[in-house]
Order: sequence, then C-alpha cells, then structure tokens
Amino acid sequence: MDTGESPTDAGPVAVDAPTVGEAVVDCMLDRGIDVAFGIPGKQTLPLNRALGERDARFVVARHETAVTHQAWGYAETSDSGAMAASIVVPGPGDMNAMNGLKNALNDCVPLLHLAVETEREVRGGDGIHETPPETYDTVVKENVLVDSPAGAVPAVAEAIRVAREQPQGPVRVGIPKDVLASRTPQPAVGQREPAAPPAPPMDAVERAADTLAEADAPVILAGGGVRRAGASDSLRAVAERLDVPVVTTYKGKGTLPETHPLSAGVLCGGSSAELRDLLADADCGLVVGSDLDAVATASWSVSLPERLVHVTLDGDDIGFGYETDLGVVADADRFLRALGERLEPSENGSPSQSPGAARAEAVRSADRDRFAALADQRAADDPLQSVEVLSEVREALPTEAVVAADAGGFRLWTLVSFPAAGPSRYVNPGSWATMGTGLPSAIGAKLANPDRDVVALTGDGGLMMCVHELHTLAAEEIDVTVVAFTNDDYAIISEEASRSYDLPAGAYGWAETGIDLVAVASGMGVRAERVAELDGVGEAVASALAHDGPALIEVATDPDEPQASEWMTRER
Repeated sequence: MDTGESPTDAGPVAVDAPTVGEAVVDCMLDRGIDVAFGIPGKQTLPLNRALGERDARFVVARHETAVTHQAWGYAETSDSGAMAASIVVPGPGDMNAMNGLKNALNDCVPLLHLAVETEREVRGGDGIHETPPETYDTVVKENVLVDSPAGAVPAVAEAIRVAREQPQGPVRVGIPKDVLASRTPQPAVGQREPAAPPAPPMDAVERAADTLAEADAPVILAGGGVRRAGASDSLRAVAERLDVPVVTTYKGKGTLPETHPLSAGVLCGGSSAELRDLLADADCGLVVGSDLDAVATASWSVSLPERLVHVTLDGDDIGFGYETDLGVVADADRFLRALGERLEPSENGSPSQSPGAARAEAVRSADRDRFAALADQRAADDPLQSVEVLSEVREALPTEAVVAADAGGFRLWTLVSFPAAGPSRYVNPGSWATMGTGLPSAIGAKLANPDRDVVALTGDGGLMMCVHELHTLAAEEIDVTVVAFTNDDYAIISEEASRSYDLPAGAYGWAETGIDLVAVASGMGVRAERVAELDGVGEAVASALAHDGPALIEVATDPDEPQASEWMTRER
C-alpha cells in the first residue's frame, strides 16, 4: 500500500523545521513507543539521532536476527500491553529481521518495524542493499511503503494502530532514507484507537453456557489468544465456576497460572499420555483463543472431546482439523466475561478440593511420577537431566520473575515441567518454533519489566544462534540471567537420526570440539560460571540474580536423555 502517488517533495521549508525522522519519532513517542531495537546504519541515522535527542531507549543489537525477537519479547511480557519498535537498514538488515517478524505474525504479537528504504531516485537501479518492498508482504500483518514525504507520519501512526488492533501483529513501514532526512512538513494526525475486538452474540454465549453446564466432565483448552486479549482473569473465573480442568497450548502457557489447582498442563509435543487422555475422555470442550494448529495438536492427531465450543478471532480456524458443535468468532476476553456472567457458581466448594481439581491433579501427579522416574534412572556420575535442572531453577526463582524460553529439544521439557506463574511471566515461540529467541526475547522482556528478575532458558544450540547478544547484555548493561543447558549436541535431531535413520548416536553433536560458554560469555563482559552438580544449580541462580548485571550459568546436561515427546507418552 503506497501512502502517496508522487515522490515530489513539498516546497521550501524553514531550516529549523523538524526532519521527517524527528517527526516520526515524535509520533512513536506520542503513541507510547519509547523503546526501539536495532543496529544503526548510515540509512537509519536520522532516526537514531532523533531517538537520542528525545531520551528514548535505542538498544544496539549485534545482529538483526535478534532485534525483532527483542521487540517480540518486550510486547509478550508487558503487563500494560506496551509495544516496541525495531529499526533496520534495507536489504540484509531487513531480511535478517524477517525471522522475528514471522514469529510475531504467527503469535499475533504487535510491533512496529521501521525499515529504511533505498533512496527514491535510485530505486530500481540496484542501489546498495536494495530489495523489492513486497519481499516482506508474507511475514507481517501489513506492509506499507512511504512514497510521498508528507505521508511518513500518517503511515507510522496508522501502522501503530493496525499493529495493536486484534488480531495483533507486526507492521512494517518502509521509509526511504532521503525522506527521513528531509524537512517536509508532516500533517497533523489525530489519535485513532484500534477498533474494538468483536463481541460474542449473546445467543451463542447462552448456548455455550448451557452446553458446558450440562456436561459431566468438561475441559477447557486455552491458547495464545487468551494471552493477547488479556483474558487470564476471565479464564480463571470461568474455570472456577465450571469446576473444570484447564489445559493450555504452548502459546497459552501461563494464561492460567500453573500453580492453580485447575491447571492440568500444556498440550504440546511433550504432553503426557495422561494429559491427552484427559482431553479425549472429556464429554465437552471449550477451546478459546487457539487456532488448533498442527504443532499443538500433532497434526490433529490429539483426540479432543466430540462436543466442542470453539472461540477464535478467525472464522477460518473453526472446523479446520476438528468438527465443532458451536463456533464463535469473538474476542477471548469478551466471550469469557459474558460466559462467566451466565454460569452459576460452582457448588463443589474450594477449587483446591473440587472434582475438577482432582481431575487436574491426577494429570499433574502422573507427570511428576514420570519426572521422578527419569531422574531416578540417572546414575550418580551421569550428566544431569534437563527436567531436574528446570526444577532447581524454578525453585530458585521468585514467583514474579519473567522467564523467556528458547526453542529446541529442551523446550518441550520446559513446557511440561516448568510452572509458569502468569501470562506475562513466561514467553516462548509458537508454531514458528525458531531457535535463537531465548536471549533476545529476554532482553526485550527486561526492558519491559525493569523492576523484575528476567531469566533466559536456552540450550547451547539455540544460544549459539544468538550468542552475539551476550555482548548486547554487557554493552547495554541489561540485567538478564542466562541459564544455558549444554549437551554439545543438536540432541533432538541426533535422537531422531539414530532412531529413524540408523545414524550413529550423537550424529549431530560436537562433543569433540565442545564450546566453553563460560569463556565466551566472560570474554564479552558477562559474569559466568559452570555448574556440574544438581545441588549447585539453585545457588548459582540465586547468586546470578543477586549480581548487579548480566550473568550466564552453564549447566551440563545429558545429550542422551530421553526426549519429552518419547518419555511422556510411553506406557508407564
């Protein structure tokens, strides 16, 4: 979408008039965006100078693959619904950032992505870094190219509104370098709020209430839409009124705090047989805020209740993969609040002693037994199991700490065994499942939560995809603790290669050339230590949190440990 038809500039203006770059930054600040992530280039300098002059925070990353994940982590963990910006040079910078843009698009996370485009007079002539603007159409919610210098501020203002409007997502605005540096007067743009998300039809809410109230053993499956709608309180109220266990998707993890007695766990590749049985045996299910994608449902092989009420913002999701008795296109919070008002309070007493809580506890207890059995099979001199380390880390962390988990094999253990304290206290990538997000998203989370402890959980494979951001921690003085599970292997790949393709064990490992992450981190100015014994993990975490500055803890884990997808589903 072009914002104007002519590239010609306006007539002469006063030399002290603000540049377009300054006007763009003022527009961002007026709309609550005062944090940006990027790598400065000659093209971005008009924006960088304006940000500095206005005391906005510009975090200088070490690679553009990190900047959009930093903005993604910022928005995912902000209690106030705040969002951040990413700023990149054209071509290589913009294309490096595409990974995080697609991640944010899949997760419906708002961010403003400012890409400085090739100058207008050389566009089409293979100017430095030039790429066709339409290259980015499929990785953002909307892609805007500013053509008229007077259209820059209107484009940015509208981009911020569109990013925040449900379903939320990243919006890219391409502004040519020559436009940013010009002093073209910008039109005044009034504040336009995002449109209200759709309310549910009342007859559909009544039908849903009747269907769920009549069920003998209902279940709720809550997805990332609950998180994005800020609907956690409404979810808890409905669950307690129905006295029903709550399962979340990997993006919905924490939408019901996992210490709540009705929390039954996370539906993911590592879900236990007992959790899957809970879903399959329920006589009615409420799916809210999830598209029931192929990742969460193992390509729709997970059995869900025959009677389903499915609430989502996208009507195309309803009936895709699972037959639905009642589909509702509506905002998760508005639906859950309306549903809660029509449900009678549970007669089963305290949620901690109710039949619904007993159903949820049966799953959690079975999971704990599986974790214990895994730990028990480890000999004293064997490397640690991920699930053991995760338990020690959780015990050492304050409840209100924010945890950013990377993708990779250990993520499944994190999803099933590491309790999330709330929707903005835990973040991991969704169906895009890209590695290398843990540390960058923790950086964003710390900027959004400066008064909370922030911890990145990552494997050595994922960390090496963003290891450069350890230096960002040090250079920007960002107080994040990184816990790195190191097994010198892409273990989830090696396991599949061995089991299904007869390749040797550790086929994709690097035990012969192990990486010394303590030396790497120390060399970048980050305090670091290595822990080899289980009883030292908690002490190391507590020490790192008490340290005034970034820290890394390297914990050696077993490359041959069972994968969660295999261990949690095997017969007991």
